[in-house]
Amino acid sequence: MKKRTPVVTRRDFIRGTVGATLGATLLGPKWLKGKGPGQAEGRSSVFIVRDQHVMDTSMNIDKSILEKMLEQTLTKVTGKNNIKQAWLGLVNPEDVIGLVPTPLMNPTHDELIEVIKETLVSAGIPPGNIRDAQGKSVDLDPITALLCLPGLKAHWLTGIGTTIKNYILYSGAPRNYHHQDSAKLGEIWNFPQVKGKTRLILVDALHPVCDKGPQVDPRYRWAYNGLIAGTDPVAVDTVCLKIIMAQRKKLRGEPWPLSPPPICVEAADKVYKLGTSNLKNIDIHTIGWDQDLLI
Repeated sequence: MKKRTPVVTRRDFIRGTVGATLGATLLGPKWLKGKGPGQAEGRSSVFIVRDQHVMDTSMNIDKSILEKMLEQTLTKVTGKNNIKQAWLGLVNPEDVIGLVPTPLMNPTHDELIEVIKETLVSAGIPPGNIRDAQGKSVDLDPITALLCLPGLKAHWLTGIGTTIKNYILYSGAPRNYHHQDSAKLGEIWNFPQVKGKTRLILVDALHPVCDKGPQVDPRYRWAYNGLIAGTDPVAVDTVCLKIIMAQRKKLRGEPWPLSPPPICVEAADKVYKLGTSNLKNIDIHTIGWDQDLLI
């Protein structure tokens, strides 16, 4: 008898009130080699760095403050003393580094990409070894290290469109990953040309979007003025989702579920074993401005 491949269904992931709140269960096994500094076995760390002055009232970015925030983030993630040591704790001059920003709907800010490139070069990474790696036609074979750089946003097809979704163009057929409420997005992270290459997830949470689109409604953007980082993609998306849901509740004065439900996050844990999706097993570290942290 032919063995059937199990199918991930909406029912598998939406239990009780999980469709409305996604609950609090979201962790799985480690997917990177080793653990971060101060990170206990079976736990993941996510870092939130904020500065209320990084953007002015017109949403213009102060690059000097942004660079300081980046250094604070990287030194906390790696346990190193400065940004150069931090980068060299994640990558080395022999690596071919692919930057993977969000291209559409609340795209990753150019200023953040510029600061990342400038500080990588200052750390000793040859400029020719730093490449734009977002897109369907990218050759991932020569790339040895990926930096996942998504913007924080809700999404009309996946619920949340941040970390797990950021590699969807690597599938070659994005439309195939929007069935079953996009539960299969985590599969892409296990493709041979992708698996194990991600050294850091750094989310642009400067000016997020908490409702779906496809056109951004300015009513649902707000100045969070933050960077969110970690090495566990599921844990990072879990914290991002918590922030989005808290902002939605703040706007409505009551729980405001995402539609479709963001089951890709839990699936990335339970089915594809990419990381931690249980908030009880995620250590959230915050640095800087603490008003309206939403966590």
